[in-house]
Amino acid sequence: MSTTLSIAAKSYPHTAFLTEPGFNVEGHPVELAAADPIYKAFAPMVRELRYDFSELAIATYLQAREAGAPIALLPVVLSGDFHHHSLTRWPGSAEISPADLAGKRVAVRAYSQTTGLWVRGILHEEFGVDAKEVTWVTTEEPHVASYVEPPNVERTTGKVLDVLGRGDVVAAVLGPPALDGAQGPLVPIIPNWREAEEAWGARHKTVPINHVLTVRRDLLEAEPRTVSALYQAFGDRIEARKAAETEPGPRVRALRFGVTDELVAGLQIAIDYALQQNVIRTPVTVAELLDDFTRHLGDLA
Repeated sequence: MSTTLSIAAKSYPHTAFLTEPGFNVEGHPVELAAADPIYKAFAPMVRELRYDFSELAIATYLQAREAGAPIALLPVVLSGDFHHHSLTRWPGSAEISPADLAGKRVAVRAYSQTTGLWVRGILHEEFGVDAKEVTWVTTEEPHVASYVEPPNVERTTGKVLDVLGRGDVVAAVLGPPALDGAQGPLVPIIPNWREAEEAWGARHKTVPINHVLTVRRDLLEAEPRTVSALYQAFGDRIEARKAAETEPGPRVRALRFGVTDELVAGLQIAIDYALQQNVIRTPVTVAELLDDFTRHLGDLA
């Protein structure tokens, strides 16, 4: 009997195939991890290699790679979005401009959360606010246990929405699940955010990457054809989903399969922002991020 492959991936239209009866990868049955929200799978993956394949936030992957975790990145983007609208204040709270956040307290689930990475990059790039000038009030530790947070990161209790609602901070960064589930209209802080997001996308020629697909390096080395088969299955569904949308929004445009110019641009900006914010401290290139994929699947993909 073939070994079962463990996979941690959120339920999206382009991952539904994983639950189809009889689905297997080169004869391997698959078992989906029970992780909801999906970020609860990230620490077990980077600390324990609990899964064969795992969806992983790009910021977490960058930190895990820097820490030496034997995990390989596959060029598959499972989720992404623009994030100008992810920086919000509580309804009825005092108005504040992005440039005025220097010296203030801003909540984010974890300093290494990928949405926070993108928002801090936008604040620096478009409004001149350095990450070091803000006190980041967090509710969770980083997924990578060895990562040392910058000194302007604090920890508190509760959820980010609770922290924002009780006025402990002037603003909060919310990732897609929390933002989508928030009750009541939170107020985006960046003015004309829809236009600003599209302008950012036109300038950088990509949509920010949130989550990518990763695989244990030992599995990639031992069974490249198995990994290639699952990689291709993800790619087929992503391409089909994108082809079905006549006017795709940013979340569909963000989905990617293969080493494309958009993928490389997104990875490069994530690296640049991460270094700028001390999310990682060792320079790395996009080619180095994709080295495992290139060496083991270059001829198969």
